[in-house]
Amino acid sequence: MRIGARYKMGCNRITTLNGGEIIWANKVRYLGVHITAANKFCCSLNNAKRSFYRGFNSIFGKISRIALEDVIIQLLKAKCLPY
Repeated sequence: MRIGARYKMGCNRITTLNGGEIIWANKVRYLGVHITAANKFCCSLNNAKRSFYRGFNSIFGKISRIALEDVIIQLLKAKCLPY
């Protein structure tokens, strides 16, 4: 993966000692952050948003009209938001 003015340029293939190839990628996950290839340093938040909404919809679908608002907010803090 490349970051900088030449991020779209093609690169030579890298081979390992046993003959395998290392694949070039446009996105890398490092410590839970998705870094994308771009002209400047750029992080993608799409996976974090998707994870939050998946958790929220599963909780809210089960207890939408049963629980109080305070209970729903506490569940969201506990299950949907990162530590």
